[in-house]
Amino acid sequence: MTRHFRSTAVRDDGEAEKGLRAHATHLVPAALVSWMTALVLLGCPALVCASAAAVTAAGGFFMVMMVPPEGMAGWRNATIAVLGCAAAVAGAVAFRVHAVSTGPVAELVERQASAVVEAVLTDDPRRLAQRGGTFRKESFVVPARVESVETETGRVALRAPVMLLGSGGEWRSLLPSQRITVQGRFGPADPGELLAAVVLVRGPPRVLSGPSWDQRIAGALRSGLREAADVLPAPERGLLPGLVVGDVSRMDDQVRADFKEAGLSHLTAVSGANLAIVAGAAIALARIGGLPLAARAVLAAFAMLAFAVVARPSPSVLRALLMGIVAAVALGTGRSRDGVAALSVTVLGLILFDPVLARSYGFALSVCATGGILTLAPRWRDRLATRMPRWAAEAVAVPAAAQAAVTPVLVLMSGQLAPAAIPANLLAGPAVAPATLLGFAAALIAPLQMGVAQLLVRPAGLATGWIIEVAERAAGLPMAVIPWPGGITGLLALAVAAPVVILALRHRWSRRIILIVAAGAIAAVTVTGPIVVRWPPEGWLLVACDVGQGDALLVAAGPGRAVVVDAGPNPVLIDRCLRSMGVKEVPLIILTHPHFDHVGGLDGVFRGRAVGAVVVTPLGSTERENTRLSGDLARRRVVEWVARPGASWRFGPSELTIIGPPAEASFTGSREGAAVNNASVVVHVRWAAGTALLSGDIETEAQAELLRRGFPPADILKVPHHGSARHDLGFLAATGARAALISVGADNDYGHPAPSTLARLNRLGARTYRTDLSGDLAVVAREGGLAVIPRGR
Repeated sequence: MTRHFRSTAVRDDGEAEKGLRAHATHLVPAALVSWMTALVLLGCPALVCASAAAVTAAGGFFMVMMVPPEGMAGWRNATIAVLGCAAAVAGAVAFRVHAVSTGPVAELVERQASAVVEAVLTDDPRRLAQRGGTFRKESFVVPARVESVETETGRVALRAPVMLLGSGGEWRSLLPSQRITVQGRFGPADPGELLAAVVLVRGPPRVLSGPSWDQRIAGALRSGLREAADVLPAPERGLLPGLVVGDVSRMDDQVRADFKEAGLSHLTAVSGANLAIVAGAAIALARIGGLPLAARAVLAAFAMLAFAVVARPSPSVLRALLMGIVAAVALGTGRSRDGVAALSVTVLGLILFDPVLARSYGFALSVCATGGILTLAPRWRDRLATRMPRWAAEAVAVPAAAQAAVTPVLVLMSGQLAPAAIPANLLAGPAVAPATLLGFAAALIAPLQMGVAQLLVRPAGLATGWIIEVAERAAGLPMAVIPWPGGITGLLALAVAAPVVILALRHRWSRRIILIVAAGAIAAVTVTGPIVVRWPPEGWLLVACDVGQGDALLVAAGPGRAVVVDAGPNPVLIDRCLRSMGVKEVPLIILTHPHFDHVGGLDGVFRGRAVGAVVVTPLGSTERENTRLSGDLARRRVVEWVARPGASWRFGPSELTIIGPPAEASFTGSREGAAVNNASVVVHVRWAAGTALLSGDIETEAQAELLRRGFPPADILKVPHHGSARHDLGFLAATGARAALISVGADNDYGHPAPSTLARLNRLGARTYRTDLSGDLAVVAREGGLAVIPRGR
């Protein structure tokens, strides 16, 4: 009897598993075709007519590849599932398009009119990167839902999703669910965004009501974690809230860039790992309390929902939440769980609920990474387990599978491959769980007892510090990021290359050849790289950093020290240049003039470095800009000096002397910004092996004044104003420079450097070096003179 019952149970389990696989094979093509349908319908309207043919072809392909031929009934069910889901998605898209393209908001957009609106925030305000000025008001992008509009005929109630663009610190503290009133001009949203309008807000928002109780609690937890993290150094302080709840509002720009290049950006996008930790803790507590299986599942689902509210419903959170709820239902009912089926149901549900997710790269990366872990990782783990311990095999297989699955999306999105991502994730992975657990515990305790929360944050800071160190090292590796064609071209190239590599790796002899070639390439880079170009060059004296369209120069001031002349527009790029040169201390910063492309990267100079003093231009023509700059320097508690001709400093091998601008000079210009450019501080640098002239952005008027007053010649000229056409030929000739450095951004919109300037320098016998073509440029002493060594891009 026992044997009979056991065989019956086994047979029932087998039938259930077989049925689950059959449903999964129907769900996968249905989810993929639905996703493609949404992409087509949200894309170019001209493609809508071709959507039916595309959906039919894709559906047929996936059914042939994935649906087992179980007779006509199997094919019929699969076809019905695919076409039914595609029709449902098409209906959802049509409904949403109609909703956002009709009504009072659409009329305001058509006229690009202004109006007073009442709106409810649907997400946190997101701060925009500042462009065109370091000290302008902060700007924010705020997703919202318009509830009413004041029109000529009166107040009209409605519900329309919009994007608000506002400026000012008043936006920073707002929370989702708050009701505000703003006045702004209505403009069209990007096609496919399913937004009724983009509203350019004038003035600060007027708050009508506070957040809902759940958002108030979520905001308290998030702000409590930020406050508790204040005891950590700046990089860890910004990263910990990102790891725990996806709050990257204070994340350091350099850490963000390192994470991107090291393939670790997903750690700050709350996903399945975070929800798994929360759900696991809830289930463990329920088990300790003796709750039944169904109650444990309910508690786990509730915990995941609460965490999703705190972390905000980003695409990765929504995907992980639905998959977690499906798993919780399976746990509570005692049924088998199939990850691929759960993922397919999640994709279908989310695209039906919010079709615009189909266009989200974040959603695509999350789904692909999860699919890779579910389908590829188990097979790779089993293969690797024959050669290493099973735990090590799983540690290698999971990040490798995830990276392989998201590679097509990364190629389509950014046109690059990231080989460093797999070892970086392998090394950073063990620190993620303790940082997340301790950080989440600190967030829960902070509103009640901040001191205890800060105690919990300190060991979490050690874990985040390790992750930051891994990201920094991985981003600095040779070939950490390999350029690859972007867009459809890159995707097609990857589709051709990937099968060739896979087929080659299937045979032992071809694997050996690939390993030998790879080892030879690594040896070539390691051994011959320093011979071709050693960086930093030994005994460097001056470096023109490749910071895009801007200026950033380093003057040697002894071991681990440099004088910084201008900081470029980007903190990440100047910090990376300083790191590459091993600069840990900056005794002096000279800011030639307060334009964004020269001072925008100041944060990167101050990152983790001691700064002695800052020199600024004295001229009153830039009084307003200098006042703002002085206020920023005062907040940094750094000494500010005004440049005076004749002032000089000696640091290590370098002697720097200010030769302009004259204090009594008053420059104008023929265009906007010329007066500020002409007020640039001009520096003459002397070394034992030669001299250099660093001329900021001075234009024709200031160059003529310097020529009239006289100035010492130089072997190296930093060409003024990125090589623009506004140059005085007599000034260029009087410098006597044999080499000219031009700091300029690739494909800039200004036409820099001007062909006429390059021709003049060539006629004067000066060899030209450009950062947009050669990357960082180093000046070194060679055979009693100076030489320029390009790093290469």
